[in-house]
Amino acid sequence: MKSLNANPEIRLITEDEAMNFWNLRLRGLKEDPEAFGASYAESLNFAQEEILHRLSNSNNSFVFGAFNPEPVGLLGFFRRPGERSRHKGSIWGVYVAPEARGIGLARRLMVKGIERAKTLPDLDELILTVSTTQVAAQKLYLSLGFKEYGHEVHALKQGDIYIDEKMMMLRLHD
Repeated sequence: MKSLNANPEIRLITEDEAMNFWNLRLRGLKEDPEAFGASYAESLNFAQEEILHRLSNSNNSFVFGAFNPEPVGLLGFFRRPGERSRHKGSIWGVYVAPEARGIGLARRLMVKGIERAKTLPDLDELILTVSTTQVAAQKLYLSLGFKEYGHEVHALKQGDIYIDEKMMMLRLHD
């Protein structure tokens, strides 16, 4: 990889860029499996149509990417379906490649995601889960105003290892 730009561009990804970002997601799933609920093996076999759907941008979902100029970070969002749960949206898949860490990219991605979520009609809360092994991510989310509202013991299992998750929430309009 070329040297890292001190200020990578952060913006919504386009459909043409989706496969490059899926490859970045696969890299994260493979290199840091404890950080994600999805598995590398399952995600590797997704059809291109499913990938494009998951990485699409609409009022119900979006994906921000960090570009240097190639993809080095991502953040996904989807709105809960259903009349009684549409007031909640979920942040998923936050990842910054190791060579791009230490310059605040995860914070910048989160801020962009929160700002975009605040513009969506009738969206009141952002929720996310974070593995208890991911201390830096937990600190970031707390610093952005997320509050822990639950703790799931043995939320994930990788081989013989169980991983707990914290459930966190941010009120968007207090």
